[in-house]
Amino acid sequence: MRFPSGPESNAMSFGRDDIGWTPIMEEAQRATRVLHPDELDLPRPKNRRIITVANQKGGVGKTTSTVNLAAGLALHGLKVLVIDLDPQGNASTALGVEHRGGVPSVYEVLLGEISVADAAAKSTQSDNLFCVPATIDLAGSEIELVTMVAREGRLKEALNAEAVEALDFDYVFVDCPPSLGLLTVNALVAAHEVLIPIQCEYYALEGLGQLLRNIELVQSHLNPALWVSTILLTMYDGRTKLADQVTAEVRGHFGDLTLRTVIPRSVKISEAPGFGQTVLTYDPGSRGSMSYLDAAREIAERGAERKTA
Repeated sequence: MRFPSGPESNAMSFGRDDIGWTPIMEEAQRATRVLHPDELDLPRPKNRRIITVANQKGGVGKTTSTVNLAAGLALHGLKVLVIDLDPQGNASTALGVEHRGGVPSVYEVLLGEISVADAAAKSTQSDNLFCVPATIDLAGSEIELVTMVAREGRLKEALNAEAVEALDFDYVFVDCPPSLGLLTVNALVAAHEVLIPIQCEYYALEGLGQLLRNIELVQSHLNPALWVSTILLTMYDGRTKLADQVTAEVRGHFGDLTLRTVIPRSVKISEAPGFGQTVLTYDPGSRGSMSYLDAAREIAERGAERKTA
């Protein structure tokens, strides 16, 4: 057996087949790439991209995808705002942002009492990542919004304010509740793009037709510029034939709208919110972390290839 010597003994230079390679070493290298990215690596969009993450089906990875994609972009130097429009406040939790009662939140923003800039809090995950949290007050907001003038456009009005322009965000992600109610409609009216997460499981496409019909209604009557820009496959389990079948069906139906990257089913992704973190900071070398980082890169590169509204 030949042992390496000299400069070649640097383990970082070894490939998988060399004696210096170990699984732990590979994971350390991957973690290093996540925690110390090249800030110039991802292109900045020509105009701010406002992306609503929607799917009325619960448990498909909406919030998980929102916070991890946002964190992936922020770690590469892009300035990102997450608007937590789900009364459960899970996105706020994952980003380490306080969302107890009385904290300035998206509820007051929708009512017009404060601006987005006043409600936005810096995430513990990155200096470039901010979140407008959701508190329990948001649970009853749909009832209050019903009586308001232009109730479908409250979020759009807030995002067009001069205060948001001054903050100069590159990306705004809106995390929707698992419903097609007034909060989700507000998110669709305010956005330029829709990102739909679809889990690689049975019944994955069930109910998707209703979401697409709602998007078409919003396009027709409230936001002609809205379009479905991205389909993200989540909870992929390569051990099952079903996952491959769903993946093929989704790619066949949506074509190039579907990201090449798929998000694997991962314990680390599920654990991270319990520690008030995204998976990119909780376990940066994991498959889940690298997958979300790759998906964020795809989204950024696709956005740079076209003119954004």
